[in-house]
Amino acid sequence: MNNPYGKVALITGASSGIGKCTAEALMNRGFRVYGVSRSGGQDKRSEDGFLRMLCMDVCDEASVRSAVDEVIAKEGRIDILINGAGIGICGAVEDCLAKDAVKQMDTNYFGVIRMLNAVLPHMRERRNGLIINIGSVGGIFSIPFQTLYSSSKFAVEALTEGLRMELRPWGIKAALVEPGDTKTGFTGARRYAEGTDKSAYGDAFKSSIAQMEKDERNGMPPNSVTKAILSLIKSKNPPVRRTVGIKYKLFVGLKRFFPARVVELILTSIYAKGDKPDGKQT
Repeated sequence: MNNPYGKVALITGASSGIGKCTAEALMNRGFRVYGVSRSGGQDKRSEDGFLRMLCMDVCDEASVRSAVDEVIAKEGRIDILINGAGIGICGAVEDCLAKDAVKQMDTNYFGVIRMLNAVLPHMRERRNGLIINIGSVGGIFSIPFQTLYSSSKFAVEALTEGLRMELRPWGIKAALVEPGDTKTGFTGARRYAEGTDKSAYGDAFKSSIAQMEKDERNGMPPNSVTKAILSLIKSKNPPVRRTVGIKYKLFVGLKRFFPARVVELILTSIYAKGDKPDGKQT
């Protein structure tokens, strides 16, 4: 696979889901792939490439630095960084404590910052490289009862937009991939804010989470997102963002061209159904 950047890739969240699928796809295309996750994983090798799994926690700066230093020591370079590590914390905003928000942002947003702090100096030295941040359609639409997650992905959107402009003089590219509902282990790993067991939002909260989980379990396979990532790697001038899935591209268009109130009503009808406090149905 020819690309303008090189064949050394570092992928966070590579032990499962989109990260794992992408790591293996790149390995099979002759890339030297370093996948990182908190649990590590099994090394693999193809005819021309390899996947080496390293233990790393994006919430721990020393851990990030150690993993990046190891890759640089072995390869002398990192050509492509894919920031795929993430968690999802659900609950009504009222039920989410500040520590829930801190944990959500620490992984999904500050984890990306830590990776950029460690990797970008090496890319700047070579005046070449590609950053791909895994965002979400939930970073365009704020999903009720998954608002902390949406907030973290909104932040990654802003980060990537600014990053592109800052890196332009150095010849380094940055882009976003925005998956819609995808069938991965993310669904089973979803975390609940501490206050959800006594939530005043009972039926609406339960209905929203049930709909999310149904959509995710019936969502597109991870390789649909991997295909979008591979297309960005081939591009000399990748777009700011690439939304994955025709249905989700239509949703994005909906937000751009319809009044915010209309979009809000549609999202409420999908995700925030349930009894009102007076017992009436929403």
